[in-house]
Amino acid sequence: MADQSLQLRLTQKLALAPQLQQAIRLLQLNRIELREYIQEALDANPLLERGEADTEPGDSLDDPFSEGAADGKTEQAENDHSESEDWEREIALDEQWQERGMGEGFNAEPQLADESDQTLREHLLWQINLSHFSQVDAAIAAAIVFGLDEDGMLEDSIDDIRAGLAPDYLVDEPEVLAVLHRIQRMEPVGVASRDAAECIRVQLSVLPSDTPGRELALRIARDYLDLVAQHDLEELQRQSGAKKEALLDALQLIQSLEPRPGSRYDNRRDEFIVPDVYVTRVDDEWRISLNPENDPGLRLNNFYIDLLRKSGGKDAEYLKGRLQEARWLMSSIEMRNRTLMNVAQCIVEHQQDFLEKGEIAMQPLVLRQVAEQINVHESTVSRATNKKYMLTPRGIYELKYFFSSYVQTESGGTISATAVKARLQMLLDNEPASSPLSDQELSRLLRQVGIRAARRTVAKYRETLGIGSSAERRREYRRKTAIQKSAAFRQTYN
Repeated sequence: MADQSLQLRLTQKLALAPQLQQAIRLLQLNRIELREYIQEALDANPLLERGEADTEPGDSLDDPFSEGAADGKTEQAENDHSESEDWEREIALDEQWQERGMGEGFNAEPQLADESDQTLREHLLWQINLSHFSQVDAAIAAAIVFGLDEDGMLEDSIDDIRAGLAPDYLVDEPEVLAVLHRIQRMEPVGVASRDAAECIRVQLSVLPSDTPGRELALRIARDYLDLVAQHDLEELQRQSGAKKEALLDALQLIQSLEPRPGSRYDNRRDEFIVPDVYVTRVDDEWRISLNPENDPGLRLNNFYIDLLRKSGGKDAEYLKGRLQEARWLMSSIEMRNRTLMNVAQCIVEHQQDFLEKGEIAMQPLVLRQVAEQINVHESTVSRATNKKYMLTPRGIYELKYFFSSYVQTESGGTISATAVKARLQMLLDNEPASSPLSDQELSRLLRQVGIRAARRTVAKYRETLGIGSSAERRREYRRKTAIQKSAAFRQTYN
């Protein structure tokens, strides 16, 4: 048996005071999280209360800071974005073939989200309860439903489902597949498919047998769906041996299907972004103000303050502890707002060119620069910009958006990566469609305006913009031209 002994050791450790821990926590909370945190403090601490006011921030519909009535520019931006998405989802067949791939879906009609509170899982379990499943099959069906992702696709393998049912139910693979096939034909049809190809085949199989293009569409979904994803119409026609008109009818039928059957049951609601900081231009001067909701108007409850003066013993100890907590919270909120204001002020000072001219004038900015200017640590600036938003005349942006790396210029200076991407986007928007610019050519054009961006840097920025390589853009142009010729051919002979 080992000998036992006592030893004294002297060590140094860095410990944060409770008040500092609370201040750090409040700084990194966004507006909604802060509101919930303050409400919990109000419920738990009797010495805290809100200051009396005619209306609480956000209660009035006319309040420009309310969550449901964000600034008109923000709301207009949301509406424009929504209208743009609706238009893109309603484009013609030839444009869908060109612009929308397997991962984005084939449906020609806009998919409206289910506005009810019922989720896809609840909807399927309801159908299972109404179906004539045995006890074992019902357990298999439930295991399948709980293995679906948000799009209604089956993530779990057959072996995973069998293992999850053991040891209560020992089932074999054919039993699981039999139940799976029944669920795939429930509403929405194609749910619980293991990939997009299977989902499309299931939806095609339930259509009437006399549906135009159904048989060819089934064959394409079974053997040539990879060519559909690649938009290779000529190769698809050559391998399938189908005539062009029949092939286009089959493709139109495939595009009318929904490869993500669970998308209609996405119960997530649109969330409006309410800014934490407002930036306005007044008499050639940029002015910064905080959202009034950042100041909840907390104050000490006079009744309990008087009670604290009169009481003693354990009651006084309890009230003193709550009083200290209340003062810490009020001080931490004040410190949070002051830090957020200082960071926002520093950002605006550095990014005035962006506010006046747009992304192409964005200046390089890193956390260290702001931290040194306002005399705080870089981690404090990071917390202050986390999930915080600024409303400017150019739109609403997350505070982190204004920080970016830089690229060297020919004159020895630096330029923001955001500005480089903006210039790169301009070059790509104006390039000849039939002869796309290579990354090397783009690098050369940037050098002509004084920006030293290597080919690898250009390629990285191009990919972050979601733009393919010159070869991919050239193939896209050829496909578009071929589709236009096919459409013109069909129109001529129809």
